[in-house]
Amino acid sequence: MKEKNCSITLYYKVLFMNNENPTSATSPAAQSEPLREISDIKRIMERSSRFISLSGLSGIAAGLCGLAGSYAAHRAIENFYHHNDQDLLITADTETLVQRLLLIASAVLGLALLLAFLFTWRRAKKNHLPVWDLTSKKLLLNLLIPLIAGGLFILALLQSHDWQFVSPACLIFYGLALVNGSKYTLTDIRYLGYLEILLGLVNTQYPGYSLYFWAGGFGLLHIVYGTIMWWKYEKSMIGG
Repeated sequence: MKEKNCSITLYYKVLFMNNENPTSATSPAAQSEPLREISDIKRIMERSSRFISLSGLSGIAAGLCGLAGSYAAHRAIENFYHHNDQDLLITADTETLVQRLLLIASAVLGLALLLAFLFTWRRAKKNHLPVWDLTSKKLLLNLLIPLIAGGLFILALLQSHDWQFVSPACLIFYGLALVNGSKYTLTDIRYLGYLEILLGLVNTQYPGYSLYFWAGGFGLLHIVYGTIMWWKYEKSMIGG
């Protein structure tokens, strides 16, 4: 809202200047110059209030990590059922499976964050923008609040051995984090958050297919989002 009010104020200032000097205002070059100045000011304000260095390649990399993690989790679960008699699954020791799944999830998260940082740092360096400033700190804080709350909620589910809502909770809280953090970065990330929340809610009705929803939310959606962002914001910069 402040940015919009500032732009309107600058626009009327330009009109006032043109009315004071009608001769120069009739020139096309003179008319376009103030508009260019307003565009430059808006760009500077956007850079100071939003973290715009997020790379679409980060989303693609995160999606590939998500798909790889989903496949690894699928194989782990498949092996568990293969080596345990169907009639004895209730009494079978599931601690090994739980630890393996948590290890897979931690590895996927760590690798995705590392790749996201590398691609974002590369884009920020190319655009001569800082990676760690006040805006990025606000973005991180707004992302962490729903993520930490969701992580604690998921731990409570695991402690009560309630597995069926773990995947939906991951998707929903992750989507809430994206929506909450979209105020300080590219607004397009908000729509990814909406889709993650929607997918998580649908997953609550089909808990038996959680791994597929997980692959769709953390894998395919990220790849689609990252590709769109790369095409929209970074494709034109190639060779520049």
